[in-house]
Amino acid sequence: MSDVRGGVQVPDDGAAGRVPAVTDDQGTGVAVPGVVRRVVSLVPSLTEAVAACDAGLLAGVTDWCSHPAGLSARRIGGTKNPDVPAIAALAPDVVLANEEENRAADLAALRAAGIAVWVTQVRSLPQALVSLHRMLTLACQLPRPAWLDAAEAAWQQTADAGLGPARRVIVPIWRRPWMVVGRDTFAGDLLARLGAVNVYAGHGERYPRIGLAELRAAGADLVVLPDEPYSFSATDGPEAFPALPAALVSGRHLTWYGPSLAEAPAVLGRQLRAAGPGT
Repeated sequence: MSDVRGGVQVPDDGAAGRVPAVTDDQGTGVAVPGVVRRVVSLVPSLTEAVAACDAGLLAGVTDWCSHPAGLSARRIGGTKNPDVPAIAALAPDVVLANEEENRAADLAALRAAGIAVWVTQVRSLPQALVSLHRMLTLACQLPRPAWLDAAEAAWQQTADAGLGPARRVIVPIWRRPWMVVGRDTFAGDLLARLGAVNVYAGHGERYPRIGLAELRAAGADLVVLPDEPYSFSATDGPEAFPALPAALVSGRHLTWYGPSLAEAPAVLGRQLRAAGPGT
């Protein structure tokens, strides 16, 4: 017998209960069980995605997994420093990770412990939608959720409505030192779909360090300040750019790929407009 999963024809490994040739976003084969009962998530947005489908699957989540509130899963450390022995003790069927959020050394340690690790790679909206579908239906053995269809529809509606005048933006994600969104990022792609063109989209690095003087002289019309990973606020961030209007935006809606994607066009659009009209 054989099966087709993730575009790959694989043998039915019924005796072992695993299908070894299902591949994650990096093309790595992952031995996903035929029935998944215990999942550990190392990424807050992926935790929310699984919880919105079946919170009972989550055996372990990171200390930073804040959505949804009230998760009963065990906390297993941070995204950059997960407790590998604690994760192994939970005996998960699969661990969910991301190539940007998690360290390769930690994922290798989990694999060395015999744990199936599914790694996502998300740098654009279309990639996020496909990645979430594959992760949920293949790695977690869940049906495709309605919220994923709603997210696709919301962004399509935004595209169909058209954009107003484009605004040139800089998007700091940290200060001391200043770091900004650069090339090939999920956040940059979402903003572009909302008419906000990232000044540093052509930079050689994805999250470059740029001095404040250079940022001020970059020719932006607007500075976009998310509340994560650095918690920019009305009193922490805008004062550094006195010549620019500032849009304070939800970091969850700008950088998370999960159920928040269904709300993101409306939430981010409203927050960008609140900074004033484009030029």
